[in-house]
Parts: sequence; C-alpha cells; structure tokens
Amino acid sequence: MPLLSRFHLLTRLYPVLSPNLAVKRAVQYWLDKSTIHIVPRWCFFAFVLCLFFLRIYLVQGYFIVAYGLGIFLLNNFIAFLTPLEDPNEQPGLPTTESEGKEYRPFARRLPEFKFWLACTRGAITCIFMTFFSVFDIPVFWPILLMYFFILFFMTMKRQIMHMYKHKYVPISWGKSKYKDAGVEHGMFAGGMSKSR
Repeated sequence: MPLLSRFHLLTRLYPVLSPNLAVKRAVQYWLDKSTIHIVPRWCFFAFVLCLFFLRIYLVQGYFIVAYGLGIFLLNNFIAFLTPLEDPNEQPGLPTTESEGKEYRPFARRLPEFKFWLACTRGAITCIFMTFFSVFDIPVFWPILLMYFFILFFMTMKRQIMHMYKHKYVPISWGKSKYKDAGVEHGMFAGGMSKSR
C-alpha cells in the first residue's frame, strides 16, 4: 500500500480510531483556560469536597475512603508547602541578609495548579468510589478521625519546624515595591509625576 493512501486512510479513520482524543483535548483546553482563575477553581474544589462529605453523611459509610482522601490531601498539602530544593542537601535558600537581598520567589515542589488538580481529581475519584460497595469496609470512624488529626498535627509541626529552621515562608507576595519608584525629583524631573 503506498504511503499516500495509508495517510489518507488514517486521516479518514482518525475520528473513529480515537474518540476519546477529542474529549482529552477539550478537557485540557478548559484546564488551560482555568489556570488564571484561582478563586473559582478552589471554589469548585470546595464544592466537590462538600458533595463528597454530603454523600458520606447520607450513606453513613465509606469512612475508609474519606480517611484515604484525607491522607492524600495532607500529602499534597505538604508537597505544596515544601520548597523545590531541599535546604538540607544544598544551601539554596539565603541564610544571611546579604544573600536575601536578591529577589527569589518561593519555588514549590508541587505548584498551585497541580496541587488543585490533584486534590480535585482525588475528591472526584472518591465520590465515584462511594458508589461501589466493595469500598465500604466497616470501621469505627472516631478512631480514624482521631488518628487523622494526630497525623495532621504531627506532620504540620514537623513542616513548621522545617520552615523555621531554614527561614522560609511558603508564600511569595512578589517583588517589593518602593514608595517613590519611577518618580524623579529636582529641576529636571521629566519622569512620572507624583501628583496628577
């Protein structure tokens, strides 16, 4: 079969061979569009999480699934708070004030968008898991809840001690702006004026 006819056959069968490719592209398109809308994305995640908790409350089961989601979200949150380069291995973060004058934003191990995407996918997956009885393992839920809170507080204490030890804050507010930046003073003040 000549190469041109194979190409022609593949282009005609392209929609038939991969119908989910169009769905993947559409999902990726909307994910790309949503990257700049931080608050609506997190509101959507909160809505999905409320749906999950409502489902758990109405069914009165699937506590293992809820515990697994809690551990998954905690793991992602710790990765979100952790710097990309570990200060224990190499001195990447400034240790003195002279090193700290250069502006370097906080580089995360897990960026915000990937953190949101992983949390949302995890919550949606857990909602679907609650429709299958194989995941409804009988367990005494107060023990799971107590163990989750103990794990949460111990992990967060370790993370806060790591932040304190290496003197970093996992929030970047951007480059500092000076009060009279761009304003020229004196006789030849031809730049931006302060009061107009």
